[in-house]
Amino acid sequence: MRVLFASFCIAFSMYSKIPMPRVDWTEENRKYAICFFPLVGLVTGGLCYAWYLLCGHLKAGDFLFAAGMAAIPLFLTGGIHVDGFMDTMDALHSYLPREEKLRILKDSHIGAFSVICLLGYYLTYLGFLSQMGSFTGSYRRQAVLCFCLGFLLSRVLSGLSIVYMPGAKKEGLLYAFSSTAHKRYVRLVLFGLLGAGILGMLFVSPLAGGLTVVGNLMVYGWYGHCSKKEFGGITGDLAGWFLLCAEWVSAVVPVVVGLFLG
Repeated sequence: MRVLFASFCIAFSMYSKIPMPRVDWTEENRKYAICFFPLVGLVTGGLCYAWYLLCGHLKAGDFLFAAGMAAIPLFLTGGIHVDGFMDTMDALHSYLPREEKLRILKDSHIGAFSVICLLGYYLTYLGFLSQMGSFTGSYRRQAVLCFCLGFLLSRVLSGLSIVYMPGAKKEGLLYAFSSTAHKRYVRLVLFGLLGAGILGMLFVSPLAGGLTVVGNLMVYGWYGHCSKKEFGGITGDLAGWFLLCAEWVSAVVPVVVGLFLG
């Protein structure tokens, strides 16, 4: 029980800004940390849904709704995944050999491509979230719920990548988590959460939820293929890049479905 609590604290301390009791980051205490990583997504989605309810109560405008939905995951996580996204964009757009790409991932400086790609990301992200806020009737709630559940789904898939995909290097935080994880237990928990997330999506909306799941799985496959081809495996930065791409898909797909439904 003590180890489980320590793993919970480590997961939330690493992947969120939620205050946690101080625990030692020993190998034993990190064994189950990946199991609790998706719960950070559950909290993020819960806060986004609370913002949606508050905006409805206050009759807030679509842009304020969208800005809050985009800001909550950014501030809750401290931007750790955004940092990975930016580093990955610089590395991919360098078109250099694999070793140089890996070096760029570790570089603390940001390049022009990371800024350009992040700007494009948030412009489109805010646009689709704003459109989501303009929906009326029951579909608005369904679209928001699909988006919120996406934070859980993306982190479950990210956790599965840590225990199934090869690492690009034998150092760094991602290697520290993957090398010490109790993989059999972690896989069992993550597949259980994956099933719960998929069922939740389908319950909310068989069409929008189902397509959001498919979109996330496609991004997951692309992430694995691209990571292996360009970097020789996954890293913490690449995992952050994947999460942002998956969250973008979870915003886009319900909106596109809603537009087609009219």
